[in-house]
Amino acid sequence: MPAFVEQIDRKSVPGRRGANVPVAVEEVRARGREAIPEGLRRREAPRLPEVSELEAVRHFTRLAQRNFSIDGQFYPLGSCTMKYNPRVNEQVAALPGFTGLHPLQDDADCQGTLRVLFRLQEELKKILGLPTVTLAPAAGAQGEYAGMAAIRAYLRDRGEEDRRTVLVPDSAHGTNPASAALAGFEVRTIPSDKSGRVDLQALKGLLNDKVAALMLTNPNTCGVFEKDILEIARLAHAAGALLYYDGANLNAIVGRVRPGDMGFDVVHVNLHKTFSTPHGGGGPGAGAVGLGPRLSPYAPASLVFRDDDGTFCMSSDPDLCRLGRLMAFHGNAGVLLRALAYTLAQGGEGLWKVASYAVLNANYVLARLPEVFEVPFGRPCKHEALVTIRKQTKSNGIKAFDVAKRLLDLGFHAPTIYFPLLVPECLLIEPTETESKETLDAFVEAMERIATEMREDPDSLREAPSTLANGRLDDARAARELNVCCRWDARPDEGC
Repeated sequence: MPAFVEQIDRKSVPGRRGANVPVAVEEVRARGREAIPEGLRRREAPRLPEVSELEAVRHFTRLAQRNFSIDGQFYPLGSCTMKYNPRVNEQVAALPGFTGLHPLQDDADCQGTLRVLFRLQEELKKILGLPTVTLAPAAGAQGEYAGMAAIRAYLRDRGEEDRRTVLVPDSAHGTNPASAALAGFEVRTIPSDKSGRVDLQALKGLLNDKVAALMLTNPNTCGVFEKDILEIARLAHAAGALLYYDGANLNAIVGRVRPGDMGFDVVHVNLHKTFSTPHGGGGPGAGAVGLGPRLSPYAPASLVFRDDDGTFCMSSDPDLCRLGRLMAFHGNAGVLLRALAYTLAQGGEGLWKVASYAVLNANYVLARLPEVFEVPFGRPCKHEALVTIRKQTKSNGIKAFDVAKRLLDLGFHAPTIYFPLLVPECLLIEPTETESKETLDAFVEAMERIATEMREDPDSLREAPSTLANGRLDDARAARELNVCCRWDARPDEGC
């Protein structure tokens, strides 16, 4: 095993310590142990590694260096929009006036934070073109559910509970049908046409008085803009259905086009995508939701308001927030602070440029990729470039998975692969606006090298990655024979 991935317990030496514990602390611990019922006390000390502070710091630093991250490498995950998180956002969110608050404090004690949340609500209203925005959802997926639950409650109050069908394009994010099903709907799929857009004739055939909503992403996950969006909105509304916008791809149009102006009734926004807040690792996240006039009363609790005297308050009035609570408190305030810091730093002109450069970067990459990477829906694209190697898969067995693993060897995180599902052996590449031309050129050179290896040395792709601490895992075996029995405190020689 390489030294830099050595398990920390291999460096454990009995009696070695990374800190000196005062005697008084030991006395407090002893009294604490006496307060624990006999049946709940440990019979022996936990088998924690006994190492110096230096060894512990080196261990965790080495672990961090093994990770791919946006701070260290290009992360072109299509549809996931891994853009840079500006450090000024972190400084703002760490200000003690924000971090020192307790969520149960009175509104009078939280005026600064409430003012920030109110300002973010107002900015998002302008960006989305909708009259109501709630910041309560703690993640994009929860925002999706909130939007669909609002639609369900709206239809229930209108006596239209028999509208149980939600239409979802075959290019949609996997969370779309999941959120619709979780909210109690049945999902039907709309096929895409040859351009990668919603098939209008198929949509017309599916719309009826049982359809509750149509869920769309625009630009969609094929990397193209739904140019017939106004007609799609007209058709959906004429059938009595509502139009739902998945905000995953808002980065391509932010500051230029507003979903509300396209006819959308509800929008969820992944603040970690378009507004540069942290992403990944299971959270925390933020999934703000914008609501049109018909759905505004169905916001989840709670909303921030400004009173006539200029002070701010948080309200969960059931007449204004009929959906009730999604979580104990009001969203993830630290993430929301970061989003407002980013929005104000950009300003209107800056957000317009965000969309412009996101689209420019994606088209630059697409224009420079070797011909071996087939473009299924033509050029130009919007903010993400969709390509496929399905012909190479048929000719020599090389798959998108192999390309992804080889990119790791060459210092780049892989793009999204096998998504959208309607394009076999596809790679979805999204550079975002934050990457430089030099970085994009280096990525293209890596893709050119991979294209040559497909033709001249395909085994180098099948065996990748070959330069990292871990080689290629047997994914099929890992799925079929998953072993999760290892204890965190097991010694290396004990196995699992």
